[in-house]
Amino acid sequence: MFQQAPRDDRQHLVVVGNGMAGARTVEEILARGGGERFRITVFGDEPYGNYNRIMLSHVLAGEDEADEDLYLNPLDWYAENDVALRAGVRVVRVDRFAKVVLADDGAVLGYDKLIIATGSRTFFPPMDGMWVDDRTLTPGVFGFRTLDDTTAMLDYARRHRGAVVIGGGLLGLEAAYGLRRHGLDVHVVQGGPVLMNQQLDEEAGAILRRVLEQKVGVEVRTGQRPTAVRSSGGSVSGVVLADGSTIDTDMVVVTAGIRPNVGLGVVSGLTVERAIVVDDQMRTVDDADIYAVGECAQHRGEVYGLVAPLWEQATVLADHLTGADPDAAYHGSRNATKLKVAGVDVAAMGLKRPERDDDEFVRFSEPRRGVYKSVVVRDGKLVGATLLGDVEKVAFLTQSFDRGLPLPEERVELLFQLAGPSAAQGAAEMDDDVQVCNCNGVSKGDLVACVHAGTRSVTGVMARTRAGKGCGSCKALVCEIVELATGGDVEVDESAGWYVPAIPMDKPALIAAVRERGLKSVSAVFAALAPGGEHAPSKMALASLLKVVWAGEYVDERDAKFINDRVHANIQRDGTFSVVPRMSGGVTTADELRRIADVADKYAIPMIKVTGGQRIDLLGVRKEDLPGVWADLDMPSGYAYGKSMRTVKTCVGTDFCRFGLGDSTQLGIDIEERYKGLESPGKLKLAVAGCPRNCSEALVKDIGVVAVGDDRWEVYVGGAAGASVRKGDVLATVDGRPEALRLTGVFMQYYRENGRWLERTYDFVPRVGIDELRALLVDDRDGIVAGLQERMQIAVDAYRDPWKEGAEPATEGQFHGSLPLVPLPQVPVRDGSASPHGDRLRGGAMA
Repeated sequence: MFQQAPRDDRQHLVVVGNGMAGARTVEEILARGGGERFRITVFGDEPYGNYNRIMLSHVLAGEDEADEDLYLNPLDWYAENDVALRAGVRVVRVDRFAKVVLADDGAVLGYDKLIIATGSRTFFPPMDGMWVDDRTLTPGVFGFRTLDDTTAMLDYARRHRGAVVIGGGLLGLEAAYGLRRHGLDVHVVQGGPVLMNQQLDEEAGAILRRVLEQKVGVEVRTGQRPTAVRSSGGSVSGVVLADGSTIDTDMVVVTAGIRPNVGLGVVSGLTVERAIVVDDQMRTVDDADIYAVGECAQHRGEVYGLVAPLWEQATVLADHLTGADPDAAYHGSRNATKLKVAGVDVAAMGLKRPERDDDEFVRFSEPRRGVYKSVVVRDGKLVGATLLGDVEKVAFLTQSFDRGLPLPEERVELLFQLAGPSAAQGAAEMDDDVQVCNCNGVSKGDLVACVHAGTRSVTGVMARTRAGKGCGSCKALVCEIVELATGGDVEVDESAGWYVPAIPMDKPALIAAVRERGLKSVSAVFAALAPGGEHAPSKMALASLLKVVWAGEYVDERDAKFINDRVHANIQRDGTFSVVPRMSGGVTTADELRRIADVADKYAIPMIKVTGGQRIDLLGVRKEDLPGVWADLDMPSGYAYGKSMRTVKTCVGTDFCRFGLGDSTQLGIDIEERYKGLESPGKLKLAVAGCPRNCSEALVKDIGVVAVGDDRWEVYVGGAAGASVRKGDVLATVDGRPEALRLTGVFMQYYRENGRWLERTYDFVPRVGIDELRALLVDDRDGIVAGLQERMQIAVDAYRDPWKEGAEPATEGQFHGSLPLVPLPQVPVRDGSASPHGDRLRGGAMA
């Protein structure tokens, strides 16, 4: 179908690719008034807004969730800026003569100007057993390039014990570090002799290897070439190396390099060498109306895989396209990087080793501390530097490298602070165009300009410029520059204490205002309290808060909920859902088990899995089948999808265990039945142990109760057993199950009313302090316990099983399937001799 463009005076700009380069280019165009000149449509292969791929390493390591810090441009941003986003739609061909793009959903869209920003993909080296067929990797083999890759790896890692990472570059070491933090035995296999050989020389690579093996616990094999992936039972069982040895493993992550996505350029008749060839204005050499930017572009023979050059290209392209600077030209980039690899600071720029006889080479090595520093000087100018483990001099070195500044006569001063400017003085003397944040292309001048425009807090400057929002290694320097720019008068960002971004109140003030004004719906709160109107990222947090405040009086608005909360099931990466019925205390019956089996057969549920919380998970349920599954199960929801009280894990206690000191099973059932499904700032996982042997892992739960004899119970709070492990703090030792039940509810209600949105108890308890919590909740110092118990009782009384909506849907389309209601045009598959490891094009190329 041909889409008729709306009639207005603006030209139509189509951007193919919604990654970091494509979205940044759109931002730069809008910043130059491009929205008045162009109607902008962006096609993205992934069904999301633009996210920061650098942060995927943090997500894999469990340091960040896939939340607003990951997304640079969430879906709402496009609508707010009048940009039409076609998320999850791939452009397969460009008809340059008709000036239209053809998409895999059958759409045909005209353009006046076109930008190709298709990025790159994981390179899979030829290895026997890696592929099931031309398109399908063997189960347990992963690339590490996208958010879907990351979530799939996380899910797989939770169920397995070992991983082999193929490739010892930056991405490979980040993957290894992340998987190691999840408790896997990790091997890194690097074909060459040096880790991170693009940035480090042999000596620095050896020191980094020592740090990884001794401090991180990753086993490294260099000079080894993997030749095959072994499988057993349909999934990975090992990796075979060229010397004939085998590493037994459950999981393989391939980070052996990337390849530009150039298929769209090839089928559209553009000149492609290593990537799509462009001129100094980022125009393709074949068509002045088509531009290419980012990792899919080749400029003067170079293809850049770092973020900073992409930002420079985006600036030039936007200047040229909008007419802001018709003479703007890109002349290539000098690669300088500062990042954190597996927890180790690394900076590299220019040459690693001397290349001429008269090059000066100064280096310092201290393997025991994991420190290596070197500089290469040519004709009195810095032409290369490598820093590992100690990057204090990086600001001065970066400026010297970029600007060709005079160097101290005693070259050792390049490595150590013997004389010359201090770190703060170095920041003051930096030129404004020196790049501070390589991840997001932010210069010192950008930071200073932000301060001069009125933002005088560090968090505010970081939010507006995105400096420090990538790997985070530049945060200290950002703080120094903001302090200098404000003359030392740095403001504390009040918004950091706001409960949601849209409303200038902390949580206690917001709760008071909501109660005083009787605001019972999200839209009512926005209308009364949000100066700038609605703010999408605030909706879910507000919905949760209102449920805590109003219980049964809360007015439910469906657009304030995430899909999981709208349909009361956990969405999976393939669009199906996970259903977990409640089994209080982990106790079930033969009748319930028969019903679960019958439901699995009736609805062809592909996986039935026992969870870590002593439940049975039915995975792969279609949305339209959810009401039928719930009705046939005739069991209550286990709330495995929400920010709520989820499970209470128990041991067998005194019923069958010869070591049991208390009836943990019954107490666990009592706790779960009383507090089931209660909304909270973050998910709550509980456990009760019948003795200090802790078989139910109560010591590392959000709330844990442990029997210590004579019907006495220790109540622990703030435990964690995920990527970070934290033993809970003892809130109190109480007599009798009823008192343990009561105190559990008192803590839970206090957390519900005072915890920050998405703040788990293992962060909440240290923030408030266990001594303060004891004074408030055990000693009742401020007389608040009665009120907490009263409000908890109101919430308990208002409970209603959400699965009842299966029989009485909240909206007409609540459980409608998401499949198309009419057949869509089919895009032909192009047959050819493509290898399993290259592009197999569906009517064209990757977008």
